[in-house]
Amino acid sequence: MKRTPATKEITVAPTPTVVYETELARLVAVVERLETGELPLAEALTLYEEGVGLGQHCQQLLDTAELRMQRLNTQGDPEPWALPE
Repeated sequence: MKRTPATKEITVAPTPTVVYETELARLVAVVERLETGELPLAEALTLYEEGVGLGQHCQQLLDTAELRMQRLNTQGDPEPWALPE
């Protein structure tokens, strides 16, 4: 009997951009559902809580990205996007 080598499953951690985009899309979907005004109160509260959490996490991701950009700007060229004269 011929053996086949075991394959390892490789998992790639999502990048902050992918996480942000995914969570922002979910937040938009939550807001759209809430704006219909046709949800039972319990479901609306559950969605609202989810939306608050998603909004806070998205803000944290944006704050982290902004901090990284500020660090890059202070470590190197003060105007990295300026065109050479």
